[in-house]
Amino acid sequence: MRLTQSITIESLNESGCDEFFLYLNDHRSDNGTEDMGYFMPLSKSESRFPSDKEQSFRVGLGVSVGSCGWRRAWVARTANHQIVGHVDLRSHPVRFAEHRCLLGMGVERHHRRLGLGTLLLAHATDWAMANTRLEWLDLQVLSTNAPATRLYLQAGFTMVGEMVDMFKIDGRSFAFTTMTKRLRADQHGDA
Repeated sequence: MRLTQSITIESLNESGCDEFFLYLNDHRSDNGTEDMGYFMPLSKSESRFPSDKEQSFRVGLGVSVGSCGWRRAWVARTANHQIVGHVDLRSHPVRFAEHRCLLGMGVERHHRRLGLGTLLLAHATDWAMANTRLEWLDLQVLSTNAPATRLYLQAGFTMVGEMVDMFKIDGRSFAFTTMTKRLRADQHGDA
């Protein structure tokens, strides 16, 4: 199946964060359900986005790319303005990794497996290429999340490692896969 309705992707700014966090908490509530399985390293009972992280998310939207704590986010909306997906890029939390960023994304339960994830990934990648000097996009995904892993591989990401038994969530063991995508060679000509 493919998307049959008009979807727009728009930049998220601080004024849209309240609506975004409502969407995000609904999205996260699917984590650990029988239908969806686990797609985040959180227990089912901890699905709500923490308020301290909400604040750093809001602040990060106003921080210059390349500075510690920066973040950029986009939401996918239907014709009736409903948020049905998101993608965000953010700084690595460590020094000397300013040439890389972390990617996060999600798609609302009724819009999964329709091609929206591909559109969101392409949008974030195109933005990073046109508006930054970033060289790499990095992400981590629960190794059991086969649909997400397939999506990332199709979008040009490669698997660079797996940490087995990384998480013990609700009595189960989960491995964590790290993936990356090269955007451009570094500024010194190194491959």
